[in-house]
Amino acid sequence: MSLLAATLRRAPRRAAHRWRPPIVLIGIAASISCNRAPQPDAYGNVEATEVVVSAEAAGRLTTYTVVEGQKLAADAAVATIDTTQLNIEREQAAAQRSATASRANEVRQQIAVLEAQRAAATAQRDAAKAQRDALASQHEIAKRAYDRTNRLFAEQAATSQQLDQTERDYRVLGDQIKAQDEQLRAHERQIAAQADQIRAARAQVQTAEQQVASADAQVNLVGERIRKSDVRNPVDGTVLTTYAKAGEMVQVGQPLYRIANLTTVDVRAYVTEPQLAAVRLGGGAIVSVDAGRGQRQSLSGEVSWISARAEFTPTPIQTREERADLVYAIKIRVPNTGNVLKIGMPVDVQLASNRTAP
Repeated sequence: MSLLAATLRRAPRRAAHRWRPPIVLIGIAASISCNRAPQPDAYGNVEATEVVVSAEAAGRLTTYTVVEGQKLAADAAVATIDTTQLNIEREQAAAQRSATASRANEVRQQIAVLEAQRAAATAQRDAAKAQRDALASQHEIAKRAYDRTNRLFAEQAATSQQLDQTERDYRVLGDQIKAQDEQLRAHERQIAAQADQIRAARAQVQTAEQQVASADAQVNLVGERIRKSDVRNPVDGTVLTTYAKAGEMVQVGQPLYRIANLTTVDVRAYVTEPQLAAVRLGGGAIVSVDAGRGQRQSLSGEVSWISARAEFTPTPIQTREERADLVYAIKIRVPNTGNVLKIGMPVDVQLASNRTAP
């Protein structure tokens, strides 16, 4: 009996020990749940302003020093395009310009000669006109003398010889006036012809001047093409991709390389309408990326752009509320310390107003 009683007394203890609740495991799970990192407010991808540098002149690449991953400063010389043909074109345009300018100077000299001739013809016309006026005065006097003599002859107070003399003087002066009028008309025609020649010469000068201006523009245009044969890097950044090699023939507009400034990048993310209350321009945000071994690296940024209209959730983008149909795009400007962020890299976004104190 004593053995049986002892066995019965120990049995409940073993049963109680066997079904004791796993208090330690529950505590560990609760601790893990409390220390779990907060879920991101949004997900996004890294973007950067990429610039495709293209050739602005045609020819063979005599030098090309661009390699992928290379950091280039703005206005750095990166390539040279052969300018032999362009130099020939510029010399031809310059020679044409000089010839046209010389012809314009010759025509200007002709204009000076024509203007001097017209001035002399004008002086001769004015002298002939003065002489004609004098002859007209003499002709008027001769007419009165002839009329008086004719009356006296009718009264037999003058001889026929006197009448003939006055009539001859009157008619001679009339003939001289007619000759003088013809001479005046000749002077007028000469002056008009010289004026036409001067106008034509001035038109030639104007045409030549326009041709000189056109030649100047051509020289400047070829000079600009020669300047553009020296390829300069437009922005500070890192070369992403190259499309050419030294020695290749390139055409105007042909891409040479693609570059982007990676010191500061943009993260494009999408938030739902309820989350908009936590987003404002200039507001802070934290983006984090996978750093390996289960760790994440965080970088601070600020909201630089908020879309003014909603759009349907892009296929590769997930949001905190996966059932939301419409979302708003935002951009977060992030200083890329240590060049951690790469173009296209997925990141988690935590809005500043949604962060909780540890």
